[in-house]
Amino acid sequence: MITVDINSDNGYKSIQQAADAAQEGETVYIRSGIYHEQAHIRKPLTLIGEDARTTVITGGLCGFMKYRGGKLGTFRSYSCLIFSDNVRMENITVENTAGWGDTVGQAIALYAEGDGLIFKNCRFIGRQDTLFTGPLPYKEIEKGGFAGPTETAPRRSVRQTYENCYIEGDVDFIFGSANANFIRCHIHSLDRGLPVNGYVTAPSTYEGEEGYIFDRCVFTGDCADGSVYLARPWRDHACASFIECELGRHISPALVHDWGKPRTHLTSHFDFIRCHGGAVTTMQERLPCIHIE
Repeated sequence: MITVDINSDNGYKSIQQAADAAQEGETVYIRSGIYHEQAHIRKPLTLIGEDARTTVITGGLCGFMKYRGGKLGTFRSYSCLIFSDNVRMENITVENTAGWGDTVGQAIALYAEGDGLIFKNCRFIGRQDTLFTGPLPYKEIEKGGFAGPTETAPRRSVRQTYENCYIEGDVDFIFGSANANFIRCHIHSLDRGLPVNGYVTAPSTYEGEEGYIFDRCVFTGDCADGSVYLARPWRDHACASFIECELGRHISPALVHDWGKPRTHLTSHFDFIRCHGGAVTTMQERLPCIHIE
């Protein structure tokens, strides 16, 4: 086991130093501290923090920053990149402090791409695009839109697990193409002061895949009643299931927004099974791709 301690005079003082030195499959134990670094994990490792609230990977990169004559863009803005299969992370906060998306653009906290990724008792904090669950969609809409660490990586089916995690943001703050299970997670939407405060998820599920599953999760928010949608389709075959979830009053009774893509009414799929709560305002029309039990 390798130990990281930013406050120590000896040994590894950064997560990146420890990750580079570790052997595949090794455990990296991270003592409490604020680690101001853009961490890159590119091999199977177990990362265990001392305490999720005091073991923090933090950064402030954002999409609107200037970069090589252009902008940094969404997929280079991350505070932590995991680009490997079979990585486990526990008791760690990953945050992006760049700020409100209208001002700074997209700002990823955790960029997670790989199969067999497991996150337990972690916190992911940001605003727009907090958590990217890679891989990317098959094709970009705008040239250069996928510029970043995995733009040329194979598009493949992967599974990820998030258990007892706290995830905070405002616009599309959980997005990507992974099949991801969120088990007993707390999902918190931030107030933007707008009639539509945001969208919790933007799946880009590959055709025939199951997409996101939220199992016994709690959705809270500090925004107006009915001002947040649980999902909108980033790509046409977006899928998400919400099972026995508790929905705060900030969740719109419409549940899902089609993002101006009427074709997704037939190609996307959103299941709500034994969920309760949500806004108690007048019922809005729901899309045909929504199924409620």
